[in-house]
Amino acid sequence: MQSQPLSAQLFSFEFYPPKTEEGAASLQVVHSKLAKLNPDFFSVTFGAGGSTRDKTFDTVVDIQTKGVAAAPHLSCVASTKTNIRAILNDYQANGISKIVALRGDLPSGMMSAGEFRYANELVEFIRQETGDHFQIHVAAYPEVHPQAASAAEDFKNFKRKVAAGASAAITQYFYNAEAYFYFVDLCEKDGIDIPIVPGIMPITQYAQLYRFSEMCGADIPRWLRKRLEGFGDDRDAIQAFGRDVVTKLCQRLLDNGAPGLHFYTMNQAAPTLAILENLK
Repeated sequence: MQSQPLSAQLFSFEFYPPKTEEGAASLQVVHSKLAKLNPDFFSVTFGAGGSTRDKTFDTVVDIQTKGVAAAPHLSCVASTKTNIRAILNDYQANGISKIVALRGDLPSGMMSAGEFRYANELVEFIRQETGDHFQIHVAAYPEVHPQAASAAEDFKNFKRKVAAGASAAITQYFYNAEAYFYFVDLCEKDGIDIPIVPGIMPITQYAQLYRFSEMCGADIPRWLRKRLEGFGDDRDAIQAFGRDVVTKLCQRLLDNGAPGLHFYTMNQAAPTLAILENLK
C-alpha cells in the first residue's frame, strides 16, 4: 500500500437516529460541527430488525437537505423485496445516492430473517432495481466476522458482495492496523479494487468499548485493554490516552494508503473532532 495525497482521502461519519426530541436537538448540534469539515457523507444506522427505519429515513432526509450527502443503512433482517423497493424509491425521490447495505443481526426472539439472507443478495437486488444510481457501501471484517465459520469463508462472503455490485467497503472498527493491511493485501491479490475504508471508534470510556467489542467481535489488544483498565474511573485520563492511541492508528492507516476514515461517532462530535485536529 502507498500513501495517497490528502485530497484523495475521504472522511465520513456515522450517526444513529435519535429516539427523543432532546436527542434530535443534540444531533443537530453534532451534525453542524462535523459538517464544517466537509465530509464525503454521513451514514445513519437503524435498530435491530429495522426498528428505527422511519427515524432513519427522517434523519437521512434532514441531513441531505442541509447540503452533505447522507447514506442510510439498509439491512436484510425483516426486509422483503416489496418494502426494500419502496424504500429505495423514496430515497431516490429525496436525492439520496449512497446506501450502506448490511446483513444485520436478528433481534432476540425474531425467527425469520426476511427475504434476503445475506448482504450480497441485498446488494444484487439494489443493483437490479436501481442500476448505478446508488453508491453501495458494504461491511468488511479485517479481524473476521464473529459468526463466520472461518477466515476463508468470511473472505468468500466479502467477495460475493463485491461481485454483486458493491462500490466500496467500510470495515468494522479495530485497533490492530496489521489486520487491516493484511485484509487489503488479500483483496489486492484477488483483484478486488474497491476502496476499503477503515472504520474508526474513538475511545471515550472502557466499559462501553468492551461491551461493544464483545458483541461485534472487535479485538481490544491486551496491552490496550490493560492500559484502559489501569485508569479505573478516571474518565479524563481514558479519553486523553484514547485520543493519542486512535490518532496514531489513524495516522498510520493514512500514511500507508488507506483511502480515508469512517468514524463511528456515537452521536458525539468532540472525540472525533479531537482526533482529526491531532491529524491536521
